[in-house]
Amino acid sequence: MSSNPKQGLKVAVIGGGSSYTPELVEGFINRYNEMPIRELWLVDIEEGRHKLEIVGKLAQRMVEQAGLPIDVRLTLNRREAIEGADFVTTQMRVGLLEARRRDEHIPIKHGVIGQETTGPGGMLKALRTVPVILDICRDIEELAPNAWMLNFTNPAGIVTEAVLKHSKVKTVGLCNSPINFQKYLAKQYGVSEREVLPEFVGINHLHWITAAYVKGEDKLQEMIGGGKDYSATNVTAFDWDPDFLRSLGALPTYYLRYFYMTDTMFAEMKESLEKNGTRADVVSRVEEELFELYKDVNLKEKPKQLEKRGGAFYSEAAVNLMHSLYTDRRDIQTLNVRNGGIIDFLPEDASIEVNCVVTAQGPVPLPLQRVPEHIKGLLHAVKTYESLTIEAAVTGDRGTALQAMVHHPLVPSVSVAKTLLGEMLEANKKYLPSFFKQ
Repeated sequence: MSSNPKQGLKVAVIGGGSSYTPELVEGFINRYNEMPIRELWLVDIEEGRHKLEIVGKLAQRMVEQAGLPIDVRLTLNRREAIEGADFVTTQMRVGLLEARRRDEHIPIKHGVIGQETTGPGGMLKALRTVPVILDICRDIEELAPNAWMLNFTNPAGIVTEAVLKHSKVKTVGLCNSPINFQKYLAKQYGVSEREVLPEFVGINHLHWITAAYVKGEDKLQEMIGGGKDYSATNVTAFDWDPDFLRSLGALPTYYLRYFYMTDTMFAEMKESLEKNGTRADVVSRVEEELFELYKDVNLKEKPKQLEKRGGAFYSEAAVNLMHSLYTDRRDIQTLNVRNGGIIDFLPEDASIEVNCVVTAQGPVPLPLQRVPEHIKGLLHAVKTYESLTIEAAVTGDRGTALQAMVHHPLVPSVSVAKTLLGEMLEANKKYLPSFFKQ
């Protein structure tokens, strides 16, 4: 990977001022012997300078405490961080939490699910993010053509697909949802994580678990029958209807609640907005608390409170992936990769979220054992919306954006789609120059 392996690796973290960064640093420290990092560059933008300095100093204290020769550098100059990097990770939020707040609040006002990565909110996040990611990719192509870009920026599937379609950068998208399920499965059956293997079918934030192997035995039917519920910090846990699960023959990811229980989820969101705000408001409060903790010069490790942020184990997934690419480990991880015919009813150049064997040449997606017939329609519909959203983000074409909005299954009509699109583009004008050309 590195031009001289003895020198160690150079890693650039785009969005280094994120509250998640300490978890990433902890992962690098734990894996140092097998994956020695020489330079860790934390990059942010001017608006994130304050957070970058707080998080960066904590990262430096953590490395010092571990007694490792990792040089942690903080910069607002993305190009110097990317130059010669072996890995670039992206964990950024274009428009910061303020934009997320609008993504969630505006749809709810019009009777539609308001969520960060799903529906109209996810679409606007993608429209803001894709041009910035592709701009970063141009820097990588020029300054670190051999680097792997590991993308954690949401909506991860759309962002990964945009990079696969519009750049030459070697990229993999990842999400903490699959690793969370793997840990859950191991815990439920009292075995180690190495002894479980769930099979995932779908795309990012829209996947189904179609097998759950524990020591080689598929426990899926038992889990479906047992009514064990699985959710995450950032999605309210409503019990799935047992008859529905049995007839579905798969376990849906918690994001599918927005599609299968739209009325319940919407009512909960609307009530939450009126009482104490949406998830964005909650996250703002958690982040304030975290950054207060991070400022403490005596803090030299990742604080427990970080788990409240909703991204638990995200950097474990990132460090696992980096480690496997670097050491050619050939283990199985669930990643966002180019379809290439694995899901035959989706376009070959679509991004899908499936199990892959991770080699030094990149992840190799594994063939799927079964794709339940009844999930195909929803999967195809959401993928159509995603591909249209990428096209709109790249071209700034309002007609394409309208088609993307109309064809999202959570948007009830053309008139609602037009209203939402107009209002949400206007609210994001600062971040969407290509939609406002004179």
